[in-house]
Amino acid sequence: MTRFIGRKAELSVLGKRLERVAASGTGVALTIRGRRQVGKSRLVQEFCDLASVPYVFSVATKGASPIEAVASFLDDLRESALPVDPELVPELDGADWPAAFRVLASVLPPRPCVVVLDELPWLAEQDGRFDGALQTAWDRLLSTKPVLLLLLGSDLHMMERLTAYDRPFFGRADNLVLGPLNPADVARALGLEAPDAIDAHLVSGGLPGIVRTWPHGMPALEFLRQEAADPAAAVFGVPEAALMAEFPNPDVSRRVLEAVGAGDRTHANIAATAGSRGGALPSGTLSPLLRRLTEEKQVLAVDEPLSAKPGKPALYRVADSNLRLYLGVLRAAHEQARRGRPEAGFRLVERRWTAWRGRAVEPMIRQSIELAALSERLPWPDVSAVGGWWNRRFDPEVDLVGADRAPVAGRIFFAGSIKWLASGFDRHDLAAARRAVARIPGYDPASTGLLIASLSGLGPDVDERSVDVLWTPRDVIESWQG
Repeated sequence: MTRFIGRKAELSVLGKRLERVAASGTGVALTIRGRRQVGKSRLVQEFCDLASVPYVFSVATKGASPIEAVASFLDDLRESALPVDPELVPELDGADWPAAFRVLASVLPPRPCVVVLDELPWLAEQDGRFDGALQTAWDRLLSTKPVLLLLLGSDLHMMERLTAYDRPFFGRADNLVLGPLNPADVARALGLEAPDAIDAHLVSGGLPGIVRTWPHGMPALEFLRQEAADPAAAVFGVPEAALMAEFPNPDVSRRVLEAVGAGDRTHANIAATAGSRGGALPSGTLSPLLRRLTEEKQVLAVDEPLSAKPGKPALYRVADSNLRLYLGVLRAAHEQARRGRPEAGFRLVERRWTAWRGRAVEPMIRQSIELAALSERLPWPDVSAVGGWWNRRFDPEVDLVGADRAPVAGRIFFAGSIKWLASGFDRHDLAAARRAVARIPGYDPASTGLLIASLSGLGPDVDERSVDVLWTPRDVIESWQG
């Protein structure tokens, strides 16, 4: 089996739930949701392997009928170590979920065990009565037994709905949201220094399926040069599979996503690019789509200008940096690889790399500063939100604003700039940053600090005393290590 990377905190969460089962002798349910390829199944398999208790791991099949889904679950149960004797799991022709759950309850051992239902939204999609059957089985048959029930799913909206207040399973399960590996995990897994680890996280999106294929100690551009010669490489296949799973048809949603992936950030630009010969997408069509892609699918993220006054416009971006790279750069390189022209594909990556990285790293840097503020590593302990600020003309566009709340701040504690280039932050950059931050509503020249994030530090013509905080690649990585 391929090596397992990181996830110590998540394994601890699962371990504590199993300890609770053992101590109480009763059941505990936990839902685990996260985007495709984030490693939910692999995490739970690792936990089951480490736990040394009987378990059944059943994965639903998309498009299967309810009868086929129940038969598959019973087969998985029969072949697992859960029943003392496989013959205790009967052959049930045409069985439904209530019958399957009764069989499950009858073969559960008297000691702690684990039951895993993977791709749960597909089961609910196949059978509208599944949620109710699960709730009834849990209440009447399973919750009184020493079982840890793990419910996994990639459809984030459906998994959230499973335990919503108006749904049958409300109040019966804890919820764990599994995100990508963090930059510190990637740094440890690949043996990279901070600058290269940040690049690796941006390229991989922190997705384990890509990180596992990454040679130890290899910088990002060298890795991409190597992968450009392999049309079946994970760096191409993982985002392509996620795209096809979420958006199998070339519909309007797919066009909107691709417009954002190509670099359109504003509502107006997205509408123009995703439109047709008849013109831009109407607001009545685009606005609900953007809400669905951000709130339900969570494939897009939206940023609002952060200052002491409400501001516009909101800016959209692809939430997963690997999918963002694929839509913006790697899809074209992948096509070249398929045609046997890896050199042409990599030249395309090289040409776009610096500009793409400079924009893609901004959310990571903002998040790292937020984490540092929470752990009181900054001179502004009351910072709870870090964003950027811009006006309608994007003149200026400020990379960093730290405030007490978002998107309308009560107080701005710092503002600043990001320069993620091989050259240091020089006096011209400093002068431009000072002019820009002074225009932020709520900026106070007497009390608002200056924070500079730079890949290459300060230039030789900048006195370090002229900035309050210099945020380096090492600071970015260390913010996740705590």
